[in-house]
Amino acid sequence: MSLRNKIKVVELTDTGKIRDHNEDAIGSEKDIGLLVLADGMGGYNAGEVASSIAVKTILKQVEESLERLGEDRDEVEPQTGLWRQSVILRDAVARANKLIHNQAQIRPECEGMGTTLVSCLFYNNHVSIAHVGDSRMYRLRDGRFEQLTLDHSLLQELVDRGFYSQEEAQRSTNRNYVTRALGVEKGVEVEINEFEVKPGDYFLLCSDGLTDMVEDEDIHLTISTFHDNLDIAGQQLIKLSNDHGGKDNISIIIGYVAQSFGVRKGLLKKLARKLR
Repeated sequence: MSLRNKIKVVELTDTGKIRDHNEDAIGSEKDIGLLVLADGMGGYNAGEVASSIAVKTILKQVEESLERLGEDRDEVEPQTGLWRQSVILRDAVARANKLIHNQAQIRPECEGMGTTLVSCLFYNNHVSIAHVGDSRMYRLRDGRFEQLTLDHSLLQELVDRGFYSQEEAQRSTNRNYVTRALGVEKGVEVEINEFEVKPGDYFLLCSDGLTDMVEDEDIHLTISTFHDNLDIAGQQLIKLSNDHGGKDNISIIIGYVAQSFGVRKGLLKKLARKLR
C-alpha cells in the first residue's frame, strides 16, 4: 500500500543569512512513508558530504529492507519489543554512521566530519522515529504542539539533571554542543521511539537552524495558521528563521496525515500482543 496520498509532505531547505553554503540534506520516499533530515558538520564542505551520505544511505537501505522482508516486516522483534520497521530504520542509521566514519578515515579533507539526523517511517497507523543529535521532530495534534525527540546535547543533559529549566534552556547560548552525531565514532547509539498516528496529525522534522532562531510557540502558531497550505507554512518558517538572523542552514520537512493507513488483516493480533 502506497502512502503517497495518505501523508502529504513538504520539504524545504535554505542556506540562511550567514553561511555561504548549505550542509543540510533532506529527502523522502513518499510511497513507503520515509522522511529523512540531516544537519552536517565539519571543515570545508565535509559536513555536506556527511549529511548527503546519511540521507542517501537511509533512503536506499530502508526501501530495500522493506522490499526484502515483504509481509514479514509486520512483526514485533522479541528482543526489543520494537516493530520490524523500527529495527530496519535503526539499522539503516547505523549503516550510515559506518559509511560516514569510513569516508572520514580515508579522505583527509573529510576528517572529523559528522551529521545529526532525524528520520521517521510511517506504517500501520504508527510512526517510528530515529534520531541522533539535536535535529528534532514535533507533532501537532488537536491544537497541542509537542516535541517528540529529546536533543542529544550537553544542554539537554543539564536540563535532565535539573541545572536548567526548559524555559531557561530555550534562552541559553550554549545550545549547539551535541553529545552524539553520525560518523564521529565507529558505533553510534540510535534513539528509537514509536508513536500512534491519527488522521489530522502534523509532523515537523527540522534542523537547529530553525529551533535556535524561532521559539516553539511561534513554530506552533505558524503551522496552525497555515495548516491548509503546507508549502506556505514551510516558507513562513524559513522566513521567520531568517528574519531572526538566519545564523545557520535551515531545513524542514512537514508531514500531514490526510488519511488513515490502518493495520492490514492479520496484524491485529500482533498489535494486541505488542500492547499487552
